[in-house]
Order: sequence, then C-alpha cells, then structure tokens
Amino acid sequence: MVPFAGYSMPVQYSDLSVGDSHKWTREKASLFDVGHMVQHHLSGPSSPALLELMTPTAISALAPNHSTLSCLLHPGTGGIVDDTVITRLPSPASSPSFYIVTNAACRAKDLAYLSSQIASLDPSAHLTHTVLASQDLIALQGPLSASILSSILSPDAPSLQTLYFGQCASFPLQLANGALSPPCLVSRGGYTGEDGFEISIPPEHTTSITENLMRKNPETLRLAGLGARDSLRLEAGMCLYGHDLDDSTTPVEAGLAWIVPKARRTSGGFHGAEAILPQLKTKKDGGTGVARRRVGLVIDGAPAREGAEIVSDGGEPLGTVTSGCPSPSLGTNIAMGYVRSGWHKAGTEVGVLVRGKRRAARVVRMPFVETRYVREGGGTAPG
Repeated sequence: MVPFAGYSMPVQYSDLSVGDSHKWTREKASLFDVGHMVQHHLSGPSSPALLELMTPTAISALAPNHSTLSCLLHPGTGGIVDDTVITRLPSPASSPSFYIVTNAACRAKDLAYLSSQIASLDPSAHLTHTVLASQDLIALQGPLSASILSSILSPDAPSLQTLYFGQCASFPLQLANGALSPPCLVSRGGYTGEDGFEISIPPEHTTSITENLMRKNPETLRLAGLGARDSLRLEAGMCLYGHDLDDSTTPVEAGLAWIVPKARRTSGGFHGAEAILPQLKTKKDGGTGVARRRVGLVIDGAPAREGAEIVSDGGEPLGTVTSGCPSPSLGTNIAMGYVRSGWHKAGTEVGVLVRGKRRAARVVRMPFVETRYVREGGGTAPG
C-alpha cells in the first residue's frame, strides 16, 4: 500500500506480480478500485455554456448517455488544469445534466477552479454543481470484461452488445445475496486500452458487487493495483496528469489536438482559444505551431524514468521523459516525453540519458500496444 492523493492505494495484490497482473488484464480481465477519482454532477440551463467555456469540447453536440475525454483549461494560456471525462446524462432539454470525472491528485485545484468559474457567471444563471463524495467507482478492464459483467446483470438489463465505447447506461447490478442494487452508472471505456467498464456505485453496495463479480468469475478475474494500471495506460499512450500533462502544457503540445472539434476551431470561445487555435496551424500555414510535442519512445538498455533528458546524437538537449517503464506486453523499454518540434516524427533517432549514460532511443507512434475498444459499427477495433 502506498499513499496516493490522500488515499492508501495498493500497488499490487499478493496473488500476482505487477508484470503478471498487467498481462492478466491484457489476456483476461482485472478489477481496479478507482474510488479516489473525483465524481461530479453539473446541471442546469447554463451548464453546457459553462462547459464550453472551460473546455474546447462541443458539449452541445454530445448526445445523452455519451462521454468524451476533454481538458479543463486556463484562461489566456490554454494550459491544462486537468484532463477529464464528461458524460451527458438523459435530462430535459431545459435543464441539461452532466456527469464529470476528474483526477484525485487535482482535487483541491479543480474544486477551486470550478468554484471560480461558476462564481464568474451571471448571478441569474441557474446551475447546480455537486461533488459525489460518497459515490464509489470501480473499473473492470480486459477483453473478457463484457462476459464478466454480464454475470451480474439482471434479466431486464440492457444488452452490453449495444453499449459501445464512449457510451453509458444506468441499471441495477446483482449483489452477493442475489438482490439487486439501485441503478449504477456503467460507462464503457477505461484507462488501459482494453475493452472495459467504469461503474459508479452507491458506497453501501460496492463491496457486495465486487465480491459477486469475483465469486462468479474465479478463473478470469483478478484484482489489480496502481502498478499495473500505470504500465497499462502507458502502453496505451494515455497521459497521467502531473507527469505528462500540467498547467503549462496545452492540448496541442500534448498531442490532444483532436479534442478540439472543427466547430470549436471555427467558433472559439473557450479558455485559451487565443493561444490554442494558432497552435493548430504551422507558421507556414499562418499559425504559430508549437515549440515542443509529446512523443512515444522505445529505448535500448535500461528503462528511462521521469526526468531523464532526451538528447540528439551530438548530445544537444531536446526534451525530457515524463513517464517510462519496461513494457510487459512488448518486452522492451517504453517512455513518453516532450521533444523539440522537428524531432517528433516517428522513426527519429535520439538518445536518453539514464543514470548519466546515453541510451539509444527512437520516436514511435502511440499507442505502443493497439487499443481494443468496442466501437459502434466496428466490433472490437484498434484505436
């Protein structure tokens, strides 16, 4: 157990090493306790406008029971306050409702940011923001996740075959005693690159639901901790706030330009648009471009950790590693970091200083391991 964002969290469980837990998740399924994540509910007529001010997402185009990755942004600079998943819940058009998940390590900063943004609205704006402090969250991840979750569905629950990546639904789950829980919000997605579900549960039923999942699936489901979660997300090319993202980094620098849809590139109107929109175009095309970019690296020899310097063949500093580990799936050392623009193209040869020694490395496209999300119209498809 280790301290993490004010919680005591398991790095691993006694039955599997971190590497074996990682491989189990890729081959079968694992259950992660992610109750440290901060869950929010935002509702009211002004909620879409507020979200479209704080993020570059086209909230007005988000359908009910659909989710999207986004970023809360600083005014002016466009730096990332936090990355977040925003879900539009079924609600009357006159009072839209959203479920939002943010990072535990950013709890104090995010709540201060959200409070200041809400306070800046016209006093007549009708808006309700609630932190779901008592709500638990678990993540079921791996290629067998759907069949495992199906083992505790009630007969009248919606079919998981029509619940796709980036979608959600609310329905009861079977408890260990055979009774049904109140409706739980089940979202298809996760932080491993595998198919999976994140399940928001009333806290009095979390233990019973978890025990029932484990009891009914003894050959296919294991508990997993922070160690496997970190190596899985890195293989999937996913960022960890405070390491790969921070207040000084914009979505374009972070390789997240795709979260700014075409409509927002035209209309702007979000925090930091004056910095972010010019970054989307190179200087040749009339923009400013960016001076640095997030890249994936495959490294020879010893693994590179956060803070390791990335250099050219001649030793010229190019950037810094922000996350790195041995890849259990690939059997090689992988990392992500930021390098000077021009050195970011796949296949570029660079070096990484590990304990004072230069290790050969090359820039590669991410994800390192193909994602296997179940997408609408495409079955299980690489992402």
